[in-house]
Amino acid sequence: MNKRKVKVLFVCMGNICRSPTAHGVFQNLVNDNNMANNFEIDSAGTHAYHVGEKPDKRAMSTASGKGVDLSYIRARQVEVSDFSYYDYILAMDQDNYSNLMRIAPDEYHSKVHLFLDFAEKNKTFKEVPDPYYGGIKGFDNVFDMVDDASHGLLNHIRLNKL
Repeated sequence: MNKRKVKVLFVCMGNICRSPTAHGVFQNLVNDNNMANNFEIDSAGTHAYHVGEKPDKRAMSTASGKGVDLSYIRARQVEVSDFSYYDYILAMDQDNYSNLMRIAPDEYHSKVHLFLDFAEKNKTFKEVPDPYYGGIKGFDNVFDMVDDASHGLLNHIRLNKL
């Protein structure tokens, strides 16, 4: 097995709802598969609205109810150095994908993907919707989409990187 860790960065706009949920779900998945030593996982936002804050309480509550802890995650903004550091930079939606591609040096464009491109069950949606202004059902929906794509991402990495 490859000794170098696979570095994964999940990205949304403010880094308090979708990307920390993906961060926590994927971390939990690799932990459950005894693969934590093979990965470095983080999340960030394309905007600096919430830097230093914990994830949204609704995101933490939804994740906690499904056995995933997000309390250790703190929001940060994407930095140009992230593009050289991470192997996978996963945008939650097309707007954030476009923002990432705009600031990414050309040689790192191939690292940037829409996260739901890795979904195994959900082939209908290409974007993880922002639940911030919606109700708790939106956070449940985001969790389910992220869980599906996390399994697909792990399977992809197993086949291609480990």
